[in-house]
Formats: sequence, structure tokens, C-alpha cells
Amino acid sequence: MAAFAEVSDLEARWRPLSTAEDATAEVLLLDAATMIRAECPDVDARLEAAPPTLDPNIPLMISCAMVKRAMLAGTGSDAVSQTSQTAGPFSQQVTYANPMGNLYLTKAERKLLGCSQQKAFMVDMGPYEEPGATPLNWWELNL
Repeated sequence: MAAFAEVSDLEARWRPLSTAEDATAEVLLLDAATMIRAECPDVDARLEAAPPTLDPNIPLMISCAMVKRAMLAGTGSDAVSQTSQTAGPFSQQVTYANPMGNLYLTKAERKLLGCSQQKAFMVDMGPYEEPGATPLNWWELNL
């Protein structure tokens, strides 16, 4: 399967990448597309439907955001989610948002893709009744 975004899409949304970063970004964009398809198995069908039921820019935008988060890991202040400093006796603490550089979908991204929607269903726990038959009363059941 193909990626939803290309390296040029990532560069347009973030910054120009070096040659080494281009290769990494290309692999991560394929991984991001695979993860999106695993989380939302119907995404390709919704993109190819006539008319499409999912805007093609949504998976593209989310793929770029996922790769950007992964590539930012440990690179500076953009990757930091919390920082703390103390003047005496010299304490500093930094917490990274994605220290391992993992690809992941946020709750908002799952909602945009339409794969986090709750679905209602019903399970009939009673005995099977023939259509049109008189319903059984609870005391008539052989418990």
C-alpha cells in the first residue's frame, strides 16, 4: 500500500529536510499509513467511494503530523512537554512528549479519521422465539 503523504508534503507543513532525514521521513510516512489503515481499516474504501466519504487531505495531514512528532523526539524544545528549573542548588528537569520517537494517533486524529466512533448494538439474552409466537413469560422458562 502507498503512503498518504510524500516527503514534500511533510516539508511543506514543517521545514526543509536534509538528505538523511528524507530517507527516514519516507519510511516513517509508509509506517504512518500502515498504522492509520490498522486503526481505521475502512479508510481506503471511504477515500475511493464515489463520492468520497473522507476528505483525502485528512489522512495526508495526519500522516505528516505523526511523522513530525516522531522526528522531533529529543531534538530540542519542540519535543518537550514539560520543563522545570531551580536556581539553587542547580536543578533542571525536562520531560519529552515522545521520548522514543514512536508513531501514534491522537484521540483528535482518530476522530478526524472517523475510526473512534462508538457503535451501538444489542444482544438478546432471552430464549429464541419463533416470529408470531406467543412470547414466553419468565415463569415458563425452564431454569
